[in-house]
Amino acid sequence: MSDAAIVLVSHGTVDDPDDLAAFVTNVRRGRPAPGELVAELRRRYEAIGGSPLNRINAQLAARLAARLGVPVSAANRLWRPFVRDVFAELVDRGIRRVVLAPLAPHSTHVYAEDAGRAAETTGVDLACVPAWGGRADLTAALAARIATELQASPDAERTLIIMTAHSLPRFVIAAGDPYERDFRASAESVAVAVRARVAREVPTLVAFQSQGMAGPAPIEWLGPDLREALDAARERGSARVLFAPIGFLSDHVEVLYDLDIEARAMAAERGMSYARAPSLNADDDFVDVLAEVCRPLLRTARPGPARHE
Repeated sequence: MSDAAIVLVSHGTVDDPDDLAAFVTNVRRGRPAPGELVAELRRRYEAIGGSPLNRINAQLAARLAARLGVPVSAANRLWRPFVRDVFAELVDRGIRRVVLAPLAPHSTHVYAEDAGRAAETTGVDLACVPAWGGRADLTAALAARIATELQASPDAERTLIIMTAHSLPRFVIAAGDPYERDFRASAESVAVAVRARVAREVPTLVAFQSQGMAGPAPIEWLGPDLREALDAARERGSARVLFAPIGFLSDHVEVLYDLDIEARAMAAERGMSYARAPSLNADDDFVDVLAEVCRPLLRTARPGPARHE
């Protein structure tokens, strides 16, 4: 049996809506969640029938394990199963080396910091996958889904693609976080790949979605937000908007509610029809990408703080 394992880590979600208050408190770094915020989030989770994120990540872990022949576990940064608990369980099973693969390819450093503390507590040797949002194979997988959806559009010539990622407070970017720069570079690469697939120019915009929950004080967030992007699409004369949430890898509340319900309604208010490119979820080509992301680090984890190879 190998003494190495892979841990896929995401932001996290809850399976039981009764856990939302505690989950949001974790998101807010220990600040209790206002009751009205928890009630609104519960309404959103119920509107989509609950988040499928944990289930998708478990499927992805199982498929990646079969592909690479090593144990693969799924963990969350902000809710159960927590990274520290997954590390402890792996140690109990004889695992000594862990490759951490954050399922947020433009924010791997945030996950590495958290995992580094868990590694010190549990004694595992840790290597963390570096930022991988600009990989050519990931770009190709995203572009393939967008191009297929675009070509199926009844009004493809008047369709505008809006590529989205989760927003961050601007003070995080001002402090030097590369998230916005890296995401915009990835969006441009995906746009180029889509144009190559459909053999014509296609208008695109970038938007940052799902602002909120960071704290009580007024916060300036990365934009444009969804409303601003949809206003820009209408001003361009677009008849249809195709959302491509390329900053996310799986279906969850920010995709299934914030886009498929809220953004769809906002598009209709502006006289435009709505479509969305499918998420990668646990599809074959995404398993291929993750295998190539993780394989080089499987034999290089060593004692010490989390490393970006």
